[in-house]
Amino acid sequence: MPHFSIEYSANMEAHADIAALCETLRLAGIETGLFPEAGIRVRAIRCETYAIADGNPQNGFIDISVRLRAGRPLDARKAATAHIFAAAEQFLQPVIDQNPVALSFEMRDIDPELSPKVNSIRKFLKDS
Repeated sequence: MPHFSIEYSANMEAHADIAALCETLRLAGIETGLFPEAGIRVRAIRCETYAIADGNPQNGFIDISVRLRAGRPLDARKAATAHIFAAAEQFLQPVIDQNPVALSFEMRDIDPELSPKVNSIRKFLKDS
């Protein structure tokens, strides 16, 4: 499992297809080979209220957070971080080129002892 959470300033919707960004990140997560497809969840949270840098209302942000169950080697997490961030950056490059945007990414582990789970998605996947 990884949980991808995208927080973004509301003004980004005028420049970027957020649903397509979600799909881009889902596919990039699968491409890493580090995460089982059935465990990937991508969600986007629109932030209506924000203050960025000099207060220019044109300033925007997209912050991507990936939480995953602990236990994967650091080198694999670094490679996955690089791959997923590159996919997000490539997708958003036209927006970044034309607008003041802060793009950030963080991957962090979830303590499995403090995070119970139930997931029946696998039994409903087409390829199961």
